[in-house]
Amino acid sequence: MDRFKELVWVEKEGELQGLSRKQRQQIKKVVESKDYSGKERAVLRAWAFDQLEDEDELTPEHLGWLRDVVKILYPLPDNGQKSQSRAYFSPGDECLHTIQSLIRGARRTLDICVFTITDDRISDEIISAHRRGVTVRVLTDDDKSYDRGSDIMELERAGIPVRMDAAADHMHHKFAVFDERLVLTGSYNWTRSAASRNQENLIVSDDLELVDDFIDEFDKLWDEFS
Repeated sequence: MDRFKELVWVEKEGELQGLSRKQRQQIKKVVESKDYSGKERAVLRAWAFDQLEDEDELTPEHLGWLRDVVKILYPLPDNGQKSQSRAYFSPGDECLHTIQSLIRGARRTLDICVFTITDDRISDEIISAHRRGVTVRVLTDDDKSYDRGSDIMELERAGIPVRMDAAADHMHHKFAVFDERLVLTGSYNWTRSAASRNQENLIVSDDLELVDDFIDEFDKLWDEFS
């Protein structure tokens, strides 16, 4: 476990730093190669918290570092428990109801990376999640955010952090990660026309490797759009 501690402890000018995407990937490989048990992961998580115990004030860098370490050490699924994925289609309310249900079920974090959001039924659920204490972040396309009917400004007014690409090209993703345990992705934009007229799809999966890939992509874009 000393190798893990050596890799995660990153300082710049004597200050603890958050981990880059490349560093997180390198550390994950070490964790996987060592095949740490659930108990060993718990010991390392406790060690990470202990490193910040004597800090007079926790900075964003401290909290970012701790979040990165805990995420890497998230408990393994029970042996024999297979990941599950399911597809949903529109037109119809199947995709809409799936999105609403997953947002209602979020308890800790909700990261949304969607080209455009104009469906008030979804926006209302996002704001409700924020108000009940879920940490919500939204990434979206800058051009579409100013379209008539866009709900992005409403989300910002509600106090939800929103970042945009600010580029000539489009941020065209349509995915969301719930509690860092479920990912939703597909062609479905979060609009009323996607539910009522378009032929669209959604896929929901709890495959942790897949979820982690989307978390990394979200974090990469979140940093890029800052």
